[in-house]
Amino acid sequence: MPYAVDFENVSTVGLESSPVAEALAGLRANEARYFRNKYDHVFTVGTAEEEADAVERVTRILEDERGIRIASPALEATRFEVDGIDWTYVFYQSGLSINVLYSVADGGKRAVGFKLSDGMEVPEELSAFKFARQKSRLAGTIRGSFFVIKGTY
Repeated sequence: MPYAVDFENVSTVGLESSPVAEALAGLRANEARYFRNKYDHVFTVGTAEEEADAVERVTRILEDERGIRIASPALEATRFEVDGIDWTYVFYQSGLSINVLYSVADGGKRAVGFKLSDGMEVPEELSAFKFARQKSRLAGTIRGSFFVIKGTY
């Protein structure tokens, strides 16, 4: 059953099997705070099984665009539209978070973003990407990278 992510009382619910569960929970809470502050949108997630379409969307785009297959199992996911942008998020057991930003209007921004939880090493399948660092009160040090989507999905 999908639930709203609380960014004031960070919880590892749904992420307990991750070796970096607390850091991943902070990363997830950081995303929830962003969407609340920027769009007044409540960030909800469900299990990977409940949100299989969202997981499949991210998997397909990664494969089609860059031939990337994520080795870690997906734990949670979500997909929603806000302010003309279709957002898809998948949170993986390794501590990786992948989001797809896809503007509904033609010619808008379309990209895949990667974020690594504090304490997580860059997975082999993403070793070609350069990761920038940013500090977060909720997530510690977040490392992120992205690429622009060229295809239509």
